[in-house]
Amino acid sequence: QVQLVESGGGLVQPGGSLRLSCAASRSISTLPFMSWVRQAPGKELEVVATITFGSSTSTNYADSVKGRFTIYRDGANTVSLQMNNLKPEDTAVYTCRVINGPSTYWGQGTRVTVSS
Repeated sequence: QVQLVESGGGLVQPGGSLRLSCAASRSISTLPFMSWVRQAPGKELEVVATITFGSSTSTNYADSVKGRFTIYRDGANTVSLQMNNLKPEDTAVYTCRVINGPSTYWGQGTRVTVSS
C-alpha cells in the first residue's frame, strides 16, 4: 500500500505560479507511474502530467498545460508539479495518483484557485 499526501495548493492570480508536491509513504523509485490529475466542477477528470520511472525516466503532459507545467522528482519520496502562467481554467482540485502494477493509489487532493 502507498499513502500519498499533496501540498502546495492555494489561491493565485492569473499569470502566477504555484508548486504542488506529492509525498509518498515509500520510495518512488519503484513506482513506475506517478501522475497529477485534476478535476473542476462540471468537468471530467484530466490527467495533466505523468512521470514514468524505470530503465529511463520520461514525462508526459496534457495539451492544456504543455509548456506551462513541469513534473519532476523532488527527493526520494516526492514528486512535484511546477505550475507557471496559471490561468483561471486551471482552477481545480489537483490529486496525486500512483499506478503500481494492478493497484492504483490516490491522494486526498489539494485545491488550486486561479482568480483575480
